[in-house]
Amino acid sequence: MIPYGKHTLFPDDIEAVKHVLESSFLTQGDQVPRFEQAICQYTGAEYAVACNSGTSGLHIACLAAGVSRGDTVWTVPNSFAASANCALYCGASVDFVDIDPATRNICISALTDKLHLALAENKIPKVIIAVHFAGSSCDMAAISAIVEPYGITLIEDAAHALGGSDSDGNRVGLCKYSAMTVLSFHPVKSITSAEGGMVLTNDEETARQLRRYASHGISRDPQLIGAEHADEPWFYAQFELGFNYRLSDLHAALGLSQLKHLDDFVARRLALVREYDKELTDLPVIKPILDENSAWHLYMIELNRHDRKTVFTQLRERGIGVNVHYIPIHLHPYYQKLGFAPGQFPHAEHYYERALTLPLFPAMSADNQQEVVKQLREVLL
Repeated sequence: MIPYGKHTLFPDDIEAVKHVLESSFLTQGDQVPRFEQAICQYTGAEYAVACNSGTSGLHIACLAAGVSRGDTVWTVPNSFAASANCALYCGASVDFVDIDPATRNICISALTDKLHLALAENKIPKVIIAVHFAGSSCDMAAISAIVEPYGITLIEDAAHALGGSDSDGNRVGLCKYSAMTVLSFHPVKSITSAEGGMVLTNDEETARQLRRYASHGISRDPQLIGAEHADEPWFYAQFELGFNYRLSDLHAALGLSQLKHLDDFVARRLALVREYDKELTDLPVIKPILDENSAWHLYMIELNRHDRKTVFTQLRERGIGVNVHYIPIHLHPYYQKLGFAPGQFPHAEHYYERALTLPLFPAMSADNQQEVVKQLREVLL
């Protein structure tokens, strides 16, 4: 079976983890700060706070933005549930903005219209989470210009997008237009730390808050604990109700080693995408926009006239590990219990009904890709 996604490990990755296993610290050593600093250097962000998953990162980003009961957070329906769940963890409510059917990212006109309506109803959201779907950056400059007059905090969910850039060449993670950017290091993402995530920001106080929320709300910061404890090196204090979201040195060592390969991984993904773009031209499918700046986490086509279930099943039977990304969040049973219903976000729903994710990963060989194309062609034609 050719999988839709797969991690790539090198001997130096394994050696990096082995080095930590043979060291004095499996956690809270020097690997996490080194990984954070390396990601800052790569993206251009001022501060980075590592955590144990992208989901944890979204949660603490919402907390650092002050999201709490009575607030509302907006995001898009076509994402993994964590993009919305993070607001519910804070006691806030969630709403969605439909997608642009071409880019599959948040629709700028839909966002503008929804904000005008929210202003009239005095229901402006506290936070908007912009999801860089499949690795392509949202139009962050446009989104920022729209939301800034309302005092809305902008968070980037860049779980798919490390290694990508926006249309102006700003690296995803720079936080040029946002308060925070959240990364994921799950095995099928741009690089992996097995499990892990990170929140980037350019604001020092936000970084301090993020670090406390990721570590039980506890800090040893002399500015917080006061001069009376300055001569007590053991002293720490809890300032918020935080969580045990820290990343271990084992995970950080793997992520730090993987980072050396990031640009090569993204370049290989782009080369495979260009080949797909060429090979699928005569097939009855809608291809994604060939975004040269994308990190290309996923490659999704839309079926024009074929039944998706039939195509999915036949390709799986032929050894092609296709998948579907994603069931719109508002259609999950849990969210329907919150009052959401089919028909509310038609572009996201229409996309989902026809979407099919083809295999794409850095170690994918030319023969693998040709087999995918061959089997897809036989099923569709």
